[in-house]
Amino acid sequence: MDLRLAAYAVCVEDGRVLLAHAVRPDGMRTWTLPGGRVEHAEDPFDAVIREVAEETGLDAVVERLLGVDSRVIPAAERRLPGRPELQNVGVFYQVRITGGSIRPEPNGETAQSVWTPVAEVPGLGRSSLVDVGLALARTVPPTGHVAPVPVGGLVQH
Repeated sequence: MDLRLAAYAVCVEDGRVLLAHAVRPDGMRTWTLPGGRVEHAEDPFDAVIREVAEETGLDAVVERLLGVDSRVIPAAERRLPGRPELQNVGVFYQVRITGGSIRPEPNGETAQSVWTPVAEVPGLGRSSLVDVGLALARTVPPTGHVAPVPVGGLVQH
């Protein structure tokens, strides 16, 4: 089993959420939250700020920890054929944008980032991470845990 530790930014302002249009390794595009892999010896708190800057061009500050999501993606559902199942541990933070200019990620996997009305999210092809992050932001569970998000249709791993 592969293991991935990642940090994700949930930024909701004026009824809109900041989403990144990611280009997957298989060429497909999907909407997701800004964020990604925590580098070796990096604190997830620092990683989420770095990822927001890299992917969107925006400066952010962490306002609070929202929660942690752990899910296992079966080998058959991975984007990279031939890889074993993946346990993705995602640390979700509520962030606030403090500056910068929105832009695509230079030489990266994020084609664009946009402020999207939260009401329009259900109609988007998106990563399950979006639903997890919005559920955490909406409910702020004391344990920092939300029920698993069903994957299928417009919601992908």
